[in-house]
Amino acid sequence: MTGPWIICFAVAAEAAPLRRRGLPADVTIQLCGMGPGAARRWIEAVLAGPRPAGVLSCGFAGGLDPARHLGDVLADAGGWPGLGPKLEAAGARTARFATEARVAVTAADKAAVRARTGADAVEMESGVIVSAGRAAGVPAAVVRVISDAAGDDLPLDFNALMTPAGRLSLPRLALAVAARPGRIPALVRLGRSSRRAAEKLADVLGRVLDARQG
Repeated sequence: MTGPWIICFAVAAEAAPLRRRGLPADVTIQLCGMGPGAARRWIEAVLAGPRPAGVLSCGFAGGLDPARHLGDVLADAGGWPGLGPKLEAAGARTARFATEARVAVTAADKAAVRARTGADAVEMESGVIVSAGRAAGVPAAVVRVISDAAGDDLPLDFNALMTPAGRLSLPRLALAVAARPGRIPALVRLGRSSRRAAEKLADVLGRVLDARQG
């Protein structure tokens, strides 16, 4: 019997718009936590159980290529048979991703990753998930939306706010905001743009799921 598709996100905010749409019975959403360590623990646990039909690593990404804009949905279908055309028809653009252990906080950070890897976008989980899945014979792909463009600086250093388990520490976030209240407007703008980006990602994923059912 073919197992489910698993759509993995690092955090709940990335997954929320897709959850609200409802999913086919054989598609599940799971959260892996932030960063390659959390992603590795998650995919190892998945592969230790009944094998899924495929794994999609989804969520936010930082733009590295200046030609990629906020809200652009990018994808790497790899060797997943038939998935690439469905992603393209749904509005995703083929891209290369860099998986990094740290958040690329500034435009200079992103430029450095771009120069080193040649990637179009940067994230923190997909490389680990896709490599492990494909090594185990499970189709795996990346579908990400640009939540901050190549020229954007993030309002805080989110690396300092993460726990070892790959979660955002709310107490650390509160202290960071209290220490730099001038960053609050930029954080509000980031929250709004991130929510819009998550909706665009859900639109693309919804179309892919509809095409899969058709």
